[in-house]
Amino acid sequence: MQNCKRFLKQEPVFVIAAVCAVVSMLWVPPSAQYLEYIDLRVLELLFCLMAAVAGMQQEGTFLVLSQRMLAGRKSSRLLTLSLVMLPFFASMLITNDVALITFVPFAVLVLQLTNQMQRLAWVVTLQTIAANIGSMLTPVGNPQNLYLSSFYGMDAASFFAVTIPVVALSFCLLAICCLWGKNRQIEVRFEHKEVIRSPKRLAVFLALFGLSLLSVLHLVGNHLAFLLTVLILLVADRSVLKKVDYWLLATFVCFFIFAGNMGAIPSVQHFLGNVMERNTMLCAVASSQIISNVPAAVLLSNFTRDAKGMLLGTNIGGLGTLVASLASPAGKAFALFGNLYSGKCGNAGTFVSVCGNLFINGKQERNEKSGKK
Repeated sequence: MQNCKRFLKQEPVFVIAAVCAVVSMLWVPPSAQYLEYIDLRVLELLFCLMAAVAGMQQEGTFLVLSQRMLAGRKSSRLLTLSLVMLPFFASMLITNDVALITFVPFAVLVLQLTNQMQRLAWVVTLQTIAANIGSMLTPVGNPQNLYLSSFYGMDAASFFAVTIPVVALSFCLLAICCLWGKNRQIEVRFEHKEVIRSPKRLAVFLALFGLSLLSVLHLVGNHLAFLLTVLILLVADRSVLKKVDYWLLATFVCFFIFAGNMGAIPSVQHFLGNVMERNTMLCAVASSQIISNVPAAVLLSNFTRDAKGMLLGTNIGGLGTLVASLASPAGKAFALFGNLYSGKCGNAGTFVSVCGNLFINGKQERNEKSGKK
């Protein structure tokens, strides 16, 4: 019983996805057609990207770059701008989830060193928004982008034509918010200097990341990229294979089955088809608030050919409720903020802390277990 509770706590999204898939089988019994539901290309690319990013993170890449960017004398406004733009630009390549896991704790450290803790809530809030918006720019920025670009067969030109205007406008608004408030000169010094643990291994992970990007752009076959990634990691560093989020891949499989079955039910197909025809983007935004943006992308994409509306809706929708983003970057940021400020913000801070930790505790516990093995 305890194991079941622990698993539910660790993998709530997978459990929900699995339940939805199983329930949908009552209307559409399992058959060979299920294999057609599963987008193997998306699963292989997700695996390759997660493995490469996990390797780069393991070598301390992102913290080394952050320290070199922020060390020295600068204004408090410039410091805030730098802390916010780190996850903004990083999320374009390493996903919003990894960007916030890396840079929110780093921001806390920097603000502590410079006696700027009164700005923590503001900085963390902007970092959360920045990571979500920044990840919107590229197909590899978040799971829904990777899925939608593959599902609709979008080339680079058509994809960036949708995302660049929104991300550019958001960048300007974020910059204005970062420069808001009093300004003073501060000195940033780090007691512990981060270093790359193994330059040779880092070169391997960078090469694998480049291979993944080439595969996303259809310049390298996804089967070949997947096979090469697995073989190279088996030789270079097998421990990275344990850091891949396999439950996320399993969650995608369950959502594929659920979405495929829903699309095979005539009444559901008719209803969702009519709803999506009216306003695809609004429907995607609203659905994301309830079932999260990745499930919304997988489910609703079967009922519309409006790639632009789906892309905008699921990304903008991820900025809403705590469940709006499957990667739950908002949960991570709010958990950190709530833990630090629950004593100062009373019930509100405690509530925020609990909500955020519901999202991240499971993943943290799983990472700790894999690290002990």
